[in-house]
Amino acid sequence: MGFRQLLPAILLLLAACHDQASGGLGTRDSISAVGSSTVYPFTTTVAEQYLAANVDAEPPVIEETGTGAGMRLFCAGVGAAYPDIVDASRRIRLSEYRNCAAHGVDRLVEVQLGLDGIAIGRSRAGPPIALTPAQLYRALAQAPGGRPNTARRWSDVDPALPASQILVYGPPATSGTRDAFAELILLPGCRAVEGRSGPACTRLREDGAYADAGENDNLIVRKLSANPAALGIFGWSYLAENGGTLAGVPINGVEPTRASISAGRYPGARPLFLYVKAAHLAAVPGLRTFLRLYAANWGDGGALARRGLIPASPAVQAQSLSAIQRETPLDPMGLPS
Repeated sequence: MGFRQLLPAILLLLAACHDQASGGLGTRDSISAVGSSTVYPFTTTVAEQYLAANVDAEPPVIEETGTGAGMRLFCAGVGAAYPDIVDASRRIRLSEYRNCAAHGVDRLVEVQLGLDGIAIGRSRAGPPIALTPAQLYRALAQAPGGRPNTARRWSDVDPALPASQILVYGPPATSGTRDAFAELILLPGCRAVEGRSGPACTRLREDGAYADAGENDNLIVRKLSANPAALGIFGWSYLAENGGTLAGVPINGVEPTRASISAGRYPGARPLFLYVKAAHLAAVPGLRTFLRLYAANWGDGGALARRGLIPASPAVQAQSLSAIQRETPLDPMGLPS
């Protein structure tokens, strides 16, 4: 057999050797992350710093897919074809953890990055409004009290509110921001109005009062500029970044601010997370460095705080840094269902 006939077999052998040297994960030199549009700006900021400090590194590939869709991509398997990191604007669910394990993704490192808030924003050119979870539930739930929602104006919900049309731009069902809005705002509103909670409380209207604007929070910001009477739901960092044109809507009399979220007074305050495959840490060049760079920038005065991330408490920061340094596997006990 001549060399040309042997060449394909030689190439396969070399690829197999590279695969074994990479822990059986295949060949990929760039870091891959998917997930939350809220966490996306922070991960891209770290990617910029990573490339500045490692000029020969391959650029990380970071995709906005939404938390739910990102979890499905992340949990689909171990190896070069699957992401290393999933950005999450809520904690991983037990069902997602089990889906990961079923596909061989059995060791996850959980890193809490800091805090954010589910902000409801409006154009500064529009009418001021302040809301409660009960009012938002009555305005946006598909069937409050078991009846189809017929409210068309905010004044239909409460005569004290403006007579403007109910139009709220928000994230899709795959978004962790939407999940957090349901948990932190709609469920308390449902309990206040109906004395119960459950999946029916979080079903949003499909008649146009709630408008799915996709995973791009910047698109919601632009829609508010075009329609000053509308409201939008997005991560607080987008509100802070566009403070010249947007104002936050107070919830229960508390405005979404860095101070109110940090103190836990704002009803929409929430933690943000990264999940990393422990099996990829030794196989993907620069992945460990990338995570340590994240930790170096999430405190007060760091690049992530300047971008809008609200630092977690010193105790949480220390716990997250320890998880990165020790590559501590996540214990699924206590995960939300």
